Amino acid sequence: MTERRNEVLAVLGELADAWNEGDAAAYASHFTEDADYVTFFGMNMPGRAIIESAHRALFEGPLRGSKLVSGGGEPKVRFVRPDVAIVVSGGGSSLSGGAPEPGRESTLTYVLVEEPGGWRVASFQNTRVSDPAAGAPAGGERRTLG
Repeated sequence: MTERRNEVLAVLGELADAWNEGDAAAYASHFTEDADYVTFFGMNMPGRAIIESAHRALFEGPLRGSKLVSGGGEPKVRFVRPDVAIVVSGGGSSLSGGAPEPGRESTLTYVLVEEPGGWRVASFQNTRVSDPAAGAPAGGERRTLG
């Protein structure tokens, strides 16, 4: 399983490289056509085309020049079937290109599937790390983009 684990982690490395280069097409290419991408504020972006479009707007606008950084130690990789992997890892982003800024740390969950062209992300969720004692946002309405 070490080789397969390395293949899965390589995809995540390529995702980070594409983000760090601001390349929305390369970033989205690592997702399945029907992927679900749940943002840190709970919005779902269904499908590769929407993932690409949304990230293009982000990379050209408020996240221009941002960098992804790993965090929280070694990612946990679990194969639920030989062709399906779940990865839970820490990470964050930096708008200045340095260390993650306070409030930008996340726990990231990926579900990857092996397709004929290699491993792709079928589902992704970014959950911001927060202090529950500080209070939770009100509301809770589920939102979907697309």
